[in-house]
Amino acid sequence: MPFPSQVNVQAAPAVAGDWCDRNPRATVDAGAGAFVAGTSGVLIGRFAWADALNLTVSNFGAGAPTGFVHREQQALITTYLADNSMMIPPGMGVTLTSAAGVWVPNSGSSTSAIDQIAYANNSTGLVQFGSNWTGASVTGSIAANVVTGSIAGLVLTVTAVTTGVLTSGQGITGTNVVAGTTITGQLSGTAGGIGTYSVSTSQTVASTTITGSGGTLTVTAVGSGAIGLGDALSGSGVTTGTAVTGFITGSGGTGTYAVNIGQTAASTTITVAAGTATKWVALSVGAPGELVKMSTWLLG
Repeated sequence: MPFPSQVNVQAAPAVAGDWCDRNPRATVDAGAGAFVAGTSGVLIGRFAWADALNLTVSNFGAGAPTGFVHREQQALITTYLADNSMMIPPGMGVTLTSAAGVWVPNSGSSTSAIDQIAYANNSTGLVQFGSNWTGASVTGSIAANVVTGSIAGLVLTVTAVTTGVLTSGQGITGTNVVAGTTITGQLSGTAGGIGTYSVSTSQTVASTTITGSGGTLTVTAVGSGAIGLGDALSGSGVTTGTAVTGFITGSGGTGTYAVNIGQTAASTTITVAAGTATKWVALSVGAPGELVKMSTWLLG
């Protein structure tokens, strides 16, 4: 451990993710072999979201979080010479808590007050109280993912792109395409466009119109803020419930992004919401950066 660089006049009340009371606790049910941390790992002491198959968990996602990651000494130190870690590595087991009282850092810019609603940041799983996270305002359009292609065995060959892009993990549909087929990777060609792709199910499909799940958001200008994974989108012609599910060429500003709902929305001003209200509330006062008691059990 490094030599101490500061002296606290009072011991810390807890570590992020610890239980803060003895009230009843509940966990989120998961199927056989689930939950496990997704490809980015999962940080303890934050909210988390399960994927559509209820298998993997990440600290980002659309809408209300699936649960909270309680600390039970399940993190691993994987960085050389590091003295602590809050990271559950990819593929390791994760338990999500749906009801309890826990300690969380106040990641907002104002002091929490008792009974204030906890807001989850959809990109990071961090928590702030009393007001939603500041989002972004962008100019952009949304298109469905539609291409012309054929399948031979486990290879999809795309010869033309109508709108959108194809990415690994998308489900695909079309005439004679086997239900449940997904794209597992790109083999050659222009990224997301004309070229060849590996698919999950072997089949033979003549050239036809193929639609990839979700849609593609193209951002041409940013008025304020930045886009993050899980952020909800709203605007003229944008389908309610649309959220960002992946970065394609963009990294928060102009560029392209995967969204969860396939649709056609002409270029418009899009409001990007970075956070979601949860059923959890603050049960103690804590300045920005301090630990706060957060619970699903309301006072009174």
